[in-house]
Amino acid sequence: MDRERLLSKAQQVYEYMVTAPESDWQRNMYNWDWKPGVGLVAAVKYGEVIGQSKEVREYLWRWMQDNRHKAAQQRVINSTAPFAALTEMLRSEPEAVAEWMPLVREHGEWLMHEAPRTKEGGFEHTVTEGVDFPEQLWADTLVVGALFLARLASLTGDEAMAQEAVKQVVVHLQILQDEATGVLFHGFDGLHRSHMSAARWGRANAWVAFGVPEIIAEVKHLAYIPPEVGERYTALVQGLVRLQTANGMWHTVMDRPDFYLETSATAGIAYGFALALRSGLIADAALQAELREAVRKAADAVMIHVDVYGAVHGVSGGTPVMPTVEAYNEVKITPTPYGQALALLLISEQLDSHENEI
Repeated sequence: MDRERLLSKAQQVYEYMVTAPESDWQRNMYNWDWKPGVGLVAAVKYGEVIGQSKEVREYLWRWMQDNRHKAAQQRVINSTAPFAALTEMLRSEPEAVAEWMPLVREHGEWLMHEAPRTKEGGFEHTVTEGVDFPEQLWADTLVVGALFLARLASLTGDEAMAQEAVKQVVVHLQILQDEATGVLFHGFDGLHRSHMSAARWGRANAWVAFGVPEIIAEVKHLAYIPPEVGERYTALVQGLVRLQTANGMWHTVMDRPDFYLETSATAGIAYGFALALRSGLIADAALQAELREAVRKAADAVMIHVDVYGAVHGVSGGTPVMPTVEAYNEVKITPTPYGQALALLLISEQLDSHENEI
């Protein structure tokens, strides 16, 4: 794909995300929560790929300063996401460590010692909205919670944190993977020992598809990675490739071809494939070739869904584990920070790969 086109689309997607008015609750970037948090993670990567952009760096630090007072107001898994961006910022700007590391370490210690866990040891899905999901494990948590822990472990050399991040990867794969297809269910209810509606939801798979290679890359020098991780992840991507449509996208519930095609899942899954290829997580040469083709098709499809203003269309709104599979097809489609973010991550990775090939 042409580098100039990639650069232009990435900038449009980034600008649309960060200029969202606070009054637009769907696109609001001004909460210390998972939606803007994922957006910030993508903005950090975008800034790095285009050469430590001063504009992006200033935005990120301004966001942190403006919203810092919200960080400790409600300690939940979903409010962990902005810390993953902040930790990466500290890695590239160590002069800011003295000011920000106490806040980061405090949340890391909360995750390690106080955050609610399921009986299996996975982070319980806790949210800022004040709704309880006791003993529930959701796929989302791997990115919005464990990614921060992995990055903090990498930054500080904390082996215990690294081991905990790997444990979260293992638990999420073990509990959520459908052994018949390799793909993941959205969530698991430990009280009723069920996957609830048992939806093989696209964006849930996207979180894990890129969360696993991101986390493993951060901590592989600090913690033992069980072979089971590679085996289960390989089964996951094999299942996902089988469910990709001819136009490069995935349906919002991936094994339901009568449901709508969904852009954020497509972007996140393809981004995960690209990371897995880059990191060497996939060993089989034939599967590597399949994944490269899947990424190419998905990237083309995602680019089509970005309009001239940078809005990423075809994105399902915030989605809890729904009561039925059919309910997923009724979720409103609208631009969101995480939709912008997942597209931006994929386009940025394409840019990075393009630069490395030159």
